[in-house]
Amino acid sequence: AEICDTGIIEGEIIVPSFVLRELQHIADSSDGLRRNRGRRGLDILKGMQDKKSVPITVVSTDYKDVDEVDAKLILMASELGGVVVTNDYNLNKVAAVRKVPVFNINELANALKPIAMPGEEMSVFVVKEGQGIGYMDDGTMIVIENGRRLVGETVDVTVTSVLQTSAGRMIFAKVKQA
Repeated sequence: AEICDTGIIEGEIIVPSFVLRELQHIADSSDGLRRNRGRRGLDILKGMQDKKSVPITVVSTDYKDVDEVDAKLILMASELGGVVVTNDYNLNKVAAVRKVPVFNINELANALKPIAMPGEEMSVFVVKEGQGIGYMDDGTMIVIENGRRLVGETVDVTVTSVLQTSAGRMIFAKVKQA
């Protein structure tokens, strides 16, 4: 919804009825987390329709001979010459193999995250054991070498390396020497 509000999405968003059925199925789940996700998805879609920053059209197109929603989305985008907009890692990969264009929301978010450079210093609140795990404000995980003993403390660290993956960035750091 926020991406649409920026004005960078051109054209219309087409939502097939099979996606609405999937959202409703998730919203009706007995699992509380899944139910909340489904309801949130429906609420976001309704909010996007109400804002009208991008035209949204719900279509009844379906592919009865195809079972999976992801496969239906890829087929529909291919037939319409459209783009699949997703944050689903596997849907992104399958669409790419099928040569269907994808606008991956996670890749956009990762591209906008601040980059930490080796040697850069920062303060981190250590929240988990392991090596010692903290997070930047944008959710980027920071792994602190030998930081297990520092859980619950805010420490100054020096970035040693940054790993960029399709799932996001991870920053590796060591405690700054006094």
